[in-house]
Amino acid sequence: MELVYENLWLAWLAVSIVCLIIELNSGDLYFLCFAMGALVSVILDLCGAPIWCQVLFWALASMLCVFFARPSLAKRLHNRQERNSNADALIGVTGVVTTDIPASGYGYVKISGDEWRSVSESGEPIPSGTTVTVVKRESTLLTVK
Repeated sequence: MELVYENLWLAWLAVSIVCLIIELNSGDLYFLCFAMGALVSVILDLCGAPIWCQVLFWALASMLCVFFARPSLAKRLHNRQERNSNADALIGVTGVVTTDIPASGYGYVKISGDEWRSVSESGEPIPSGTTVTVVKRESTLLTVK
């Protein structure tokens, strides 16, 4: 038993490594906090602190990390900007009218190699060859100006 107590820092290091491996699979940053707490316990063991103190500081350091460090880390690492996807990404994109858009009808606009059924925003006719910008999308119908 004395051998275990003398090398308890290895057990804390193993706990830290296992938590880091689990963190690589989860990505929630909770296990990273427990790994950091275990590293605090490694330092305490090498300084000669008793086991109850190591366990107490492991729990305390882990919880402090969860409540204070994790939110800012998560915000920085998981920074996701809102981006339009699919057809919504067409809003604001320019294209070329391939088929005349009549005053009260539909024509076609070519955008990135695809042709989309389109209508004029102002209700005025738009001749073929005109460069237009998409301002709105309803299903597969684009409103252009």
